[in-house]
Formats: sequence, structure tokens, C-alpha cells
Amino acid sequence: MNIYDELQWRGLIADCTDVDQLRLRLSSGPMTLYAGFDPTADSLHVGNLVPLIALRRFQLCRHNPIALAGGATGSIGDPSGKSAERNLLTHAVLKGNIASVKQQLHQLLDFEASTNPARLLDNDSWTAPISYLDFLRDIGKFFTVNMMVAKESVRARMEDREVGISYTEFSYMLLQAFDFYHLRKEHGCELQIGGTDQWGNITAGIELTRKKLGAQVFGLTLPLITNADGSKFGKTVAGAIWLDSKRTSVYRFYQFWIRTDDRDVIRMLKYFTFYTQEEIALVEQEHLAKPEARSAHKALAKAVTDLIHGTNSTQEAMRASEILFGGELEGISEATFNDIVGEVPTKSIEPLKTDGTGFSLVDALVHAGVATSKGQARKDIEGGGIYVNNLRETSVTRVLSPKDLLFGKHILIRKGKRNYVVLSTC
Repeated sequence: MNIYDELQWRGLIADCTDVDQLRLRLSSGPMTLYAGFDPTADSLHVGNLVPLIALRRFQLCRHNPIALAGGATGSIGDPSGKSAERNLLTHAVLKGNIASVKQQLHQLLDFEASTNPARLLDNDSWTAPISYLDFLRDIGKFFTVNMMVAKESVRARMEDREVGISYTEFSYMLLQAFDFYHLRKEHGCELQIGGTDQWGNITAGIELTRKKLGAQVFGLTLPLITNADGSKFGKTVAGAIWLDSKRTSVYRFYQFWIRTDDRDVIRMLKYFTFYTQEEIALVEQEHLAKPEARSAHKALAKAVTDLIHGTNSTQEAMRASEILFGGELEGISEATFNDIVGEVPTKSIEPLKTDGTGFSLVDALVHAGVATSKGQARKDIEGGGIYVNNLRETSVTRVLSPKDLLFGKHILIRKGKRNYVVLSTC
């Protein structure tokens, strides 16, 4: 299967210019292509993954990928898909963000490949040296205001009379078009990929390249991902899901994928993993036959977490997930356990005594809210439904002691299969 057919099978093609010509060009030999991202934060998020993983798919098919960091365009802000003006970032902040993101790109692209290594370029390197007058004369003259206003990203903002669009953001299209022209001229780049919201910017670059160089280049857009319920992909109540583990822990990253809606999980396997068509067909078969096993969700979460954070971190996240299903606590790190604490109710308790006269388990169950009375707590213990740190406790005289504390401050209480509470010392 060639790269175009693979993208099509995965549902990753929204629009494409000159489809027949592009397919012919892709089949004739390696092609250089790029996807851009504006470094508006010191980390990428899951919403950036589709085009960057697509670059990796092209690289695996021996094409030459360029990840373009918008050191210049990021200082302006792309109006596409935005209902309000972005906050402007300084060049120092942008450069710092690019340096941070570069490490994450190494998880997605192979910069050391012997035949077709990926490249990371910054458009500030060719945009900054050009004067404003030179840019207007050499680039601006190829664009009509009529054409720019007709682009969806601009028109949508202009129709909002209260917000509107500044000249700064209105000019963004010219800068991105200049990128494509420069990359074609200096690096032989023939294809730009991006989300559907980038269609207007991509086609502007195609026109500029044709007019200034007389060269044919191509544009291909990937679908903007939404969930089955229509909500925006990659957003949670807590905010964006980041690739940097300092912003979104590996455990929470893994949980994001494991909680994928049943209606979306096979589609997400196609979008975000390198599973083959045959492998996904097998996973789908298992998923349909026994959805309660969540085999497709586990495959998705493991594959994406492996890709971004590595197998060791994934294994720890998987173990943390198993803890909330009764798994053993031995060997779990404090950082991972702290993520678990954030997933279940937490109750404060006084420091525990060492003389055996401290906090009884019966009192702890009432305090934690898992039993409505001491009598109910005793029945639950005698019935074998109470667990302390995931170990069943059947003694109604049990007293909690400092030896029960995990990392010197937590006790995990469970009633039944999934009713968890963490007791934490003050």
C-alpha cells in the first residue's frame, strides 16, 4: 500500500490539490514535504499529533519530512479556527518553546535516519532578515485583498463585527505562503500538509510558488479530529492533554486514551498508531466480540503512550491503572501514586499512632464515607468487601497504623470492586 492509499484508508485525507498528479509524483520517488506548528507553548499537545504522525508515515515510506517551527509566524498568530486575537509572544519565549518542543519531535520523527532524516527548521531564519518594504514588494504584490478576504479563516473573523481581525493576523496568510515558496526554492519541498483549517493558507502558498517559481507544489489537509459526541478532540475538563509529562503526567496521558469513547476507538487506532490494516482488523474483531474487555482501548493507549513517553513510562502508567482495578501496589512510584490520588476522593486524617490505640478501620470507613455507620462498616469488613491498600481486611478490630501508610502519608481504602477513597495524614 502506497502512502496516499494508506492515508486514505486511515481516514486521514480531507482535501488535496491535484490528486492524480500528487499520486503520480509520490509513486515516482522520494518527495520532500512539511508540516508547520506555531510554538505557542513549551509543549505540543495531542491536537498536534495528526500532522506530525503523518510526517512520520511519509518518512517510513522513504519521503523526506520537515517539521517547521513558526518562530516568525508564531509571533503573529494564525487566525484560522480562532474567534479572538491571540496574545503576542516575544521572540525569546518562542525560541525557548522551540527548544522544548524539539525534544518531543525526536519521539515522533527520526532525525538520525541514514537516507531520509527528518529536519526541524524555523521560519524566523528566513523571515527576519527581510525588510517590511521588501516583503510587500516581493511577496505582497502577488496577493489581492479580494482573494485574502475570501479565505474562510479571514472571512469568519470579519463577519464578527465585535472581534474582527487585526492587520497583523490578516497578514499571517502571506507569511505562511512565503514559507512554502522558500522551502520549495531552497529545499525542494513539494508538499505541505496540515489540518483542514489550513486549507486557505496552503493554497495561498501554492499560488505564490507557481507565480514566482513556475513550479508545481501540492497541498493535502488532514481532518480536524472531533469525538463521536461532537466535542473537540484533545480537550478535557482540566484542559489540553500535553505531550510534556510535567504538564500532563504519563498516567493521565494514558488515561486520556484508555477512556476513548467506544464509538471512536477504532478510528483513533487508525489516526494515531502505526498498527497495520490487518492488525487493526483483528483488534476491531475482538472489540466487537467482547467490548467489555476494552482490548481496543488498551491497544490504543499503550501504542500512543509508548510513542510519546517510551515503554518504561507506559508500563508504570499501566500498573497505576491496574491499581484502580485491584492491582498490587508494590513497586509503584510516589509520583504515579499521586496521580491516582487525584483520580479518587481524598479524606484527611490525623497522624496515626504506633501504640495500637489509633484510628480503627471501622471509624476510617465511616470517616471516608464508604460506610454509613459503624454497624454497616463491621458488616462490610466481615463480608470480605473491604480492602486496605488493595489487600482484603476481615478483622473488625483492625487499627490503622503508620505501617499502613504509603510513602509515609497515604492509605488506599476500597469497598467492593471500584469504590476507592484515599486517606491522607494532615
